[in-house]
Amino acid sequence: MIALSALSGSMVQAKKPVEDTAAVAVFALPAEAQQTHRLIRAGGPFPYSKDGTVFGNRERLLPRRERGYYREYTVRTPGSRNRGARRIVCGGSPPTHPEACYYTEDHYASFRLIAQ
Repeated sequence: MIALSALSGSMVQAKKPVEDTAAVAVFALPAEAQQTHRLIRAGGPFPYSKDGTVFGNRERLLPRRERGYYREYTVRTPGSRNRGARRIVCGGSPPTHPEACYYTEDHYASFRLIAQ
């Protein structure tokens, strides 16, 4: 991410569109993300009820697509008592063969394309 200086002198994080970041290979993802990616390809079963739900791309960091194109999946975070901040967001149909998947480790503040 890019740090921008605000008028007050504090630092503010600027969000970067996915096109401005390097892709990451599946094998370079954390083990938990690799597992989630395998579950997506297999069609589940998913550990969280929110897995597979529509991702709205409100941050507008992913390429613009029609509503319902993107679906989000939780990546387990060791030591976290809730879903944590890590997700994989995939777009395309069918969900087991998405056109593209993206990894975020900071709850949608940035994304990296997963090289397929």
